[in-house]
Amino acid sequence: MSGGAANRLIVLDVLRGAAVAGMILVTSPGEWNDAYAPLRHAEWNGWTLADMVFPTFLFTVGMTLGLSFPWALSAPEARARLWRRVARRATGLILLGLALNAVYTIAIPGIPVYIGHPGLAFVRIPGVLQRIAICYVGAVAMILGFARKTPDRKLDINPRALAAAIVAMLLLYWALMRFVPVPGYGVGQLDPEGNLAAYIDRAVFTPRHMWPLGSVNWGGPVVYDPEGLLSTVPAMTNTLIGVLAGWAWRRDARAAVPRIAIAGIALMATALLLDPLFPINKKIWTSSFALLSGGFSLLALAALGLLLRSAMAERLAMPFRVLGGNAVLAFSVSILLTKFSGAPWFRWNGETVTAQKWGDEVARNLIPDIHVASLACALAILAIITLPLWPLHRRAIHFRL
Repeated sequence: MSGGAANRLIVLDVLRGAAVAGMILVTSPGEWNDAYAPLRHAEWNGWTLADMVFPTFLFTVGMTLGLSFPWALSAPEARARLWRRVARRATGLILLGLALNAVYTIAIPGIPVYIGHPGLAFVRIPGVLQRIAICYVGAVAMILGFARKTPDRKLDINPRALAAAIVAMLLLYWALMRFVPVPGYGVGQLDPEGNLAAYIDRAVFTPRHMWPLGSVNWGGPVVYDPEGLLSTVPAMTNTLIGVLAGWAWRRDARAAVPRIAIAGIALMATALLLDPLFPINKKIWTSSFALLSGGFSLLALAALGLLLRSAMAERLAMPFRVLGGNAVLAFSVSILLTKFSGAPWFRWNGETVTAQKWGDEVARNLIPDIHVASLACALAILAIITLPLWPLHRRAIHFRL
């Protein structure tokens, strides 16, 4: 492998690993009510650092595709093999996502249901891995649909066509959300219950199969899902932005860094300008949020492209490479830990407490600031997940669907 190829894979692994680390930190606080501020999602409109985590992972999915081209697909058998591989990966992600969602609702003696109602009749159908699968398939389809042929008759990315597709998808989503009337709520509602995306999800999935915390008020009826059907359309643009970044990086990584940074700044500035017209909102993945998060991912990529040019930075970034090399495995383990951390397995101050509560109490005894103590618990969970993956990474064992 050439030095340039090795460097681009390191940057990709580190960015993907940083996104996975962010997911784990966001979902593993010592105490939910005292979570560290940057690791809290925005309540509705607006954004936080936590809101940039999932879009960045979708971005890395696209960047992986962008780096892998050009493809030799002139023969029908080659296309058939490709689509079988794409279908296998997407199906594996969806099935794994459903299985992890089921973990939350399975009643295990001594371990309460984490959120929502017990029983497989309440399994959530949408989810993070399900959205990744759909965005992956959609990105492959668009790349091939707009592909251009190279002189050696391979298919390569058509950046102008993909850029136009991104604009069209974001405009379409804005138009649907703003101008399609929602029965019982009217036109252009962007609140949790009355927006078009939420209405479609309630009609298709029914509330019992949606995100249990997707309510207006705590414990109220579920009305929306942050990984729903319609909002996957703008989420797919984050993947396509990653494809374009991978295309630029593959052509010339050093020359691409400043261009990627400028593009990132431009996207974020555009999002902020559009915010009054279509508010930045992760839970319904507004077009302005897609632009903002896409720009953030571009800037993160550019920053890593500069930082990882030194051997010292590469060594310091090794934990992220470990996570990035086994991203789906790390995410799955974090879900299982979240479930079993609700088990009352520890004795503390004369009572039996859950693992999460015990860890939080230990951290609070060592760290006076309750928010920093909660962050320390999340970092501990991150370490618990990362360390066992290290020997797998050293042996180049990477679990991929």
